[in-house]
Formats: sequence, structure tokens, C-alpha cells
Amino acid sequence: MKAFVPQIIKLPDRKVVTVTSFGDPNKVMEPYMKALYGAVYGAKMGVYKPKGIKMELGKLAARWPDAHLKPKSDWTGIWGVPVPDYVSQKDLPQKDPKIKATIDTWKGGEYAEVLYIGPYADEGPTIKDLHKFIDDSGYKLVGMHEEEYLSRPGPKAKTIIRNLIEKR
Repeated sequence: MKAFVPQIIKLPDRKVVTVTSFGDPNKVMEPYMKALYGAVYGAKMGVYKPKGIKMELGKLAARWPDAHLKPKSDWTGIWGVPVPDYVSQKDLPQKDPKIKATIDTWKGGEYAEVLYIGPYADEGPTIKDLHKFIDDSGYKLVGMHEEEYLSRPGPKAKTIIRNLIEKR
């Protein structure tokens, strides 16, 4: 995948462990990440490793259902870590009683995506380019804005920005 060059791909359904945050992710993220990774690694190390089962994890991703509708201080973030299909809700230790980690399935299908490199605050023009690519390709958006984080935050952060799409 080349940076800043949109493409259309097919993704399968993805089983993910999720937590949902409310507020500016730069200010509220820490307890949500502790709850999410506590549940995921609790299952990996406490349930599967003792059984000799290697539990592969995907990259952290997030869905932003209302980022285009609200100020950042009111955003909803649905954070997810992809897990194997055999992981179940009962395997997830809950690390924070106020933040529930749950199993969800993110729908597969055709997605438009682009690799963005740079700080999260500067994604706007790349997102606009992706939306134009979707429209110019004869598609429409049908799902939430999604991001997959390939590296740590920072000036050269690598993020896949994607949307579920369908033909118009």
C-alpha cells in the first residue's frame, strides 16, 4: 500500500474486542486503553496461554461514528483489537467495572482505504481525498469512519483510514 493513494479492498468480517469512549480521545483515552488491553491480554495470557493456544492479536483500530457531527470534546470512539474467532465474551476479564470490554463483529465487505502518514490532527485533507475517491469511483459511504493504527502517535504516525462502501 502506497501512502496517500486510496484503494478499494475487500475485508472479511472481523471479530474484535471493543470498548467505547466518550470525549476528546487525547484527554480520555488512558482508562479505555487499560480496560481494552487488560481484557485482551487477560484472555491471551490467562485463558489461552495456559492451554498452549497462541492467541494472535490485530492492530488497534477505532471507529468514529460522530466525529463529523460533534466537537472533539463530545466524540464517541469505538476502540477495537481484532482477535481470533474462538475468543468468547466469557474469556475477557473486565479490568474496569465502569468500562465494559465486549466482543463485536465488524462487518466485512468492500472498503475504501488510504495510508496516511502524519499527526492525527492533520488527517482532514486526506479524509476529504478519500471521500472524493469513493464518489469518483461510483461508490457511497455506508459505514463509520474507521482508523487502524500501525504505529505510535506522533508526527510520522502511520494510520490506515477506511470506510465501508457500496456501489451507488
